[in-house]
Amino acid sequence: MSNVIDNRPGVYAEASQSGNFARRTTAEWQALDAAHHIHPFSDMGSLNKSGSRVITKAEGVYLWDSEGNKIIDGMAGLWCVNVGYGRKELAEVAYKQMLELPYYNTFFKTTHPPVIELSNLLAEVSPKGFEHFFYCNSGSEGNDTVLRIVHQYWAAVGKPAKKYVISRKNGYHGSTIAGGSLGGMGYMHEQMPSQVGNIVHINQPYWFGEGEDLTPEEFGLKRAQELEAKILELGAENVAAFIGEPFQGAGGVIFPPSTYWPEIQRICRKYDILLCADEVIGGFGRTGEWFAHQHFGFEPDTITMAKGLTSGYVPMGAVGINRKVADALIAAGDFNHGLTYSGHPVAAAVAVANIKILREGGLIDNVKNVTGPYFQKSLREALDGNPLVGEIAGQGLVAGMQLTEDKATRKRFANGGDIGLQCRDHCFGNNLIMRATGDRMLLSPPLVITKSEIDELVSKAKYCLDLTAKELGML
Repeated sequence: MSNVIDNRPGVYAEASQSGNFARRTTAEWQALDAAHHIHPFSDMGSLNKSGSRVITKAEGVYLWDSEGNKIIDGMAGLWCVNVGYGRKELAEVAYKQMLELPYYNTFFKTTHPPVIELSNLLAEVSPKGFEHFFYCNSGSEGNDTVLRIVHQYWAAVGKPAKKYVISRKNGYHGSTIAGGSLGGMGYMHEQMPSQVGNIVHINQPYWFGEGEDLTPEEFGLKRAQELEAKILELGAENVAAFIGEPFQGAGGVIFPPSTYWPEIQRICRKYDILLCADEVIGGFGRTGEWFAHQHFGFEPDTITMAKGLTSGYVPMGAVGINRKVADALIAAGDFNHGLTYSGHPVAAAVAVANIKILREGGLIDNVKNVTGPYFQKSLREALDGNPLVGEIAGQGLVAGMQLTEDKATRKRFANGGDIGLQCRDHCFGNNLIMRATGDRMLLSPPLVITKSEIDELVSKAKYCLDLTAKELGML
C-alpha cells in the first residue's frame, strides 16, 4: 500500500487499495469537512473559514498533508503514537485478527485469546500487584470505570459511605460526563452543567505559576497537604479516592516538585483512601519508565491506561487494578459495568503486538538512557538564551515550556494564551506539531525518534519560539 502526491497542485491521490477515497483537491476536502464534520475542542466557525489541514500519510515521526508538506510530529498524534507511524506488523496483526475473529463480546461468560493474552502480558509489564484489567475504548471511559470500581470496592468492604473522590484543578481525566467532572478545567465545566456528584477539587502542584516565594520543595508539600485538609473537611469516612495524573498532560506538562507525590501517598494511606493514577498520557514509556508514577516513586491502587496501549493504531483503554481492590471486586459478585467493545479482539491483538515492540525492541530503555536525556539536554541548551521561555519541565520524551514575560520573577503574560496560540501558529507554518496549552508549549514525540530527528525537532521549536519572542520585542 502507498500514498502518493499527484502532480497537479493541491491534489492528493489515494493509491491504497483500501478506502477507495475519491481523488479531490485540498479545497474540496476542506469544503466537505466544513459541511459535515464537527471537530473536538474546536471553534467550528473559525475553523471552517480557515480550512482544516488535511493529513494524508504518516511514517515514523513524520506526517504529510494534502499539499505535500512533510511535518515532524512533536506530539505523537495526541500523546499516543509511541511506536511511531507506519508499523506494518501492527497492520498485519489487525488484518489477521479481523479475518479470524473480527469481534465478539466479553459478556455472557465468554472470552477470546487476544484479550486473555493481553491481560497476561499487561500483568508482566505492570508494577507488582497489578494482575487484573478491565477494558474499554479510551482514557475517558477508563476514568469512568475507575469511578465505578472505587465505589464498588468500598461497598464490597462494608464502607459504602466513602463516596467522595478528590481530584485537582487543571487536571484532565477525559471529556465524558464523569471524566469531565473528575477533571478540574473550568471551561469544560461551563459547558457541562450536568456533572457527577461527590467530586471535589484541590489546587494543582504548579510551582512556576502558583508557588510565589516558596521553594519548589516547600510548595510541593503545601499543595499535597491540601489533600489532607480536604479529607478532614469531608470526613475520612466519606472519602473514597484521590485521582491524579503523575504529571499533568493537557494541563501543560506540569511536573510536580519532588516532595509532592510521596506526601500524597502518605496521606492516602493514613486515611485509608484509594490512590488512582491516570496514566493515559504517561503510560507505556513516555518518561522512560513503563508508567510515569514509577518515575515519581509512588504506588497507586488503580492505573488508567489508553493511548500508548495500542500506540493509537486502534482505540483501546484499560484500568489496571491492584490485588487488594481486585480481590474485593471479585468477591462482591456482579460488577454492573461494561461496554460493547470491552476487550475488542482486534484492539487486544494490536495491543499485544504493540507492547512486544516496546519491550522486545528496547524502546523504553532507549528513552530512559539515550533519547530521553538527549532530548531534555538539547531542548534546554537550545532555549537557554530565549527570554520568552521561563521554565522547561519534563522527563524522557515529554516537555512543557513556560512562556513568561520575565523569567527572573516568574511573571506571566496577561494574555499568555494568545501568545501560546501565536507560537503554535508559527510551528504550524513551519511544519512542526507543537501544542499550546494556555501559556505553555508542549512536546511529546514518538518514542522511536532518533537523535538526528530530535535535532530537527529542537531546531524547529527554537526557531518558532525565537520568532514569537522577536514579535514581542524580547529578542
